[in-house]
Amino acid sequence: MYDVAIIGAGPGGIYSAYEMIKHDPSLSIAIFETGNPLEKRKSPIDGDKIKTCIHCDPCSIMNGFGGAGAFSDGKYNITNEFGGNLYEYIGPEKAIELMEYVDQINCAHGGSKTKLYVNNDRKIAKKCLQNNLHLLKANVRHLGTDVNYIVLKNLFEELKNDVHFFFRTHIDQVTIDKEDYVLRSGQETFRAKRCIISTGRSGSKWMESVCAGLGIRTRSNRVDIGVRVELNADTFSELTDSLYESKIVYQSKKYQDRVRTFCMNPHGVVVNENTNGIVTVNGHSYDDPEKYTENTNFALLVSNRFTEPFHQSNQYGESIARLSNMLGGGVIVQRFGDLIRGQRSTINRINNGFVRPTLKATPGDLSLVIPKRQMDDIIEMIYALDRVCPSTASDDTLLYGVEVKFYNMQVEVDNNLETVHKGLYVIGDCSGVTHSLSHASASGVYVARKILAE
Repeated sequence: MYDVAIIGAGPGGIYSAYEMIKHDPSLSIAIFETGNPLEKRKSPIDGDKIKTCIHCDPCSIMNGFGGAGAFSDGKYNITNEFGGNLYEYIGPEKAIELMEYVDQINCAHGGSKTKLYVNNDRKIAKKCLQNNLHLLKANVRHLGTDVNYIVLKNLFEELKNDVHFFFRTHIDQVTIDKEDYVLRSGQETFRAKRCIISTGRSGSKWMESVCAGLGIRTRSNRVDIGVRVELNADTFSELTDSLYESKIVYQSKKYQDRVRTFCMNPHGVVVNENTNGIVTVNGHSYDDPEKYTENTNFALLVSNRFTEPFHQSNQYGESIARLSNMLGGGVIVQRFGDLIRGQRSTINRINNGFVRPTLKATPGDLSLVIPKRQMDDIIEMIYALDRVCPSTASDDTLLYGVEVKFYNMQVEVDNNLETVHKGLYVIGDCSGVTHSLSHASASGVYVARKILAE
């Protein structure tokens, strides 16, 4: 029996436990995590003997202490303009206050020497507007994959003596017995007075089953489909040197769809990602200059929102990603020039180009995978970006596919992020409310303070 059970050791779960233990060490708190402790999270992909995802169970990239963001490039965006709609539940001022508080925690646990970028360069914003591109404002703390790991390690060291961690413990079912929450994992049963669910976007299917079992209403969310762009770092240096993480939104002329940049990694690397057994693509970067590459990568994503009667947005995204896996055995890479000329890329064409890929992917033809509408949107935005950052639309610019961002269906919660069941909270990306490290962490602190107040 615990006072609080937390399902998921991602940012939401970590910062909720941190806040509760900090203010009331007498609380008995348990965190249940499908994956491994931080030091045991090792992907077998080495680029030599193992070049692509081999579907480990559990996936060390997506699961374990730190969540799916543990090996990301550790960008904490302090803003209400993107990263989720937490501010709609708790108020815009409170949301910013909590994100700044999380930033203080990160700095106190090893991130103090990292840079806080302020995205207020009016010259760049004006240049974007002149080309129908909209630069979103934010303060960005870039920890880097290396420092992000240190921060998480220090947080675990502080929590491990006061919080009961259960790693490699997948919770199969959550039920209610009178006033207690009952968590079942295999043959084991745990009980708690309050329960916080924070399983991240990798727990989307699991979250659907929990909501169905407990009668919690949900509504369909969106899915973002696109590619990861890799080009010479000098191409985007004007933006990345000043802003680091430039969030740019474009409305396509042909379909009026929203296309956006996401997860920009100056001097970074492109990596595989496994979501529910499907291999997609992502990007990382480091704070240590010795780990810099000569490339910058970022995602171009088209937001897809569906109307009645369709309710399977994630399944739609999965089907496109599976097609990529079928044709390429994983991630496909194509030169932009080849895509425009209607020809598949080959190993020779990529090797003869001036951009050296940082991920071993299968050369192919993304037009056989990504639907025409989304592909037209992506091509249109690349040409728009080329007017701001010349050579973006170079023949040798690499496009990796498919990048898919799955969003959990929107779980019905109140302004306390509490469900219809008293004491059952849903936070972080699994709630559909947040889509970022900063918002997920802030939601954890917010719910912790609500529980402490009770």
